[in-house]
Amino acid sequence: MDNIKVLVTGASGQLGKTIQELFLKNTLCIDFVFFNKEGLDITDQEQVNTVLKGRKFDYCINCAAYTNVEQAEKTPKFAYNINAEAVKNLAKTCKKNKIILIHISTDYIFDGEKKDAYSVNDIPNPINEYGKSKLLGEKYIQNILRDYYIVRTSWLYSKKYGNNFYKTILKKSKTEKELYITDEQVGCPTNAVNLSNFIIKLIHSNNKNFGIFHFCDKMAMTWYDFTKQILKENNLSHKVKLAKVKNYHTFARRPKNSILTD
Repeated sequence: MDNIKVLVTGASGQLGKTIQELFLKNTLCIDFVFFNKEGLDITDQEQVNTVLKGRKFDYCINCAAYTNVEQAEKTPKFAYNINAEAVKNLAKTCKKNKIILIHISTDYIFDGEKKDAYSVNDIPNPINEYGKSKLLGEKYIQNILRDYYIVRTSWLYSKKYGNNFYKTILKKSKTEKELYITDEQVGCPTNAVNLSNFIIKLIHSNNKNFGIFHFCDKMAMTWYDFTKQILKENNLSHKVKLAKVKNYHTFARRPKNSILTD
């Protein structure tokens, strides 16, 4: 039996790099090909067609995304180009070549007003341009494809790769004596290692239960709680004073509740 062939887009991001580290050398009979933006610009339909058609892939994991929430509010066209229109390109080409698309989406497609965790059956209602662009990408996939997985996650971070909250706190703790962190938002910080394992299990199990999935680590907390945890596990609690901030203003509105459940 031939190995499963998997294309990973956005390979220079924290999730793409994590998948590469964990599974490039594997015993799962999966052959990975990793593309960053320089190798494959998913906003270029012709380039997408050429790359996906030529290799006979079984799966495409789309880790490429525009994730700058603040900038998306100011210049939304960049977010929509990558998070929606480029996703439509991928979906069209995956359909032509019978490739199963695994697309990474976000808790930000919800408004955050629900008291409990959001399930896959809850109706999306994004409150910022980033969330709206990601939701449009989801809709394109649902309209074009039958064989797809949309995997929504919450507060994704890597301890090694990319720019994320975890690494920002570590960096600030080296130069600042006091950190002011909001406790007005709650979510489930999700380690990219755990999300990577979930995605690979979907592929390796040959699961044909297509559709939308929610995956996040199970511990719900505020950004303040998460900061406290980061400092503790890096033995920095005694070096940095941590203060709660109620009125933390950002240009883009953020959902207060980002907890996801299956």
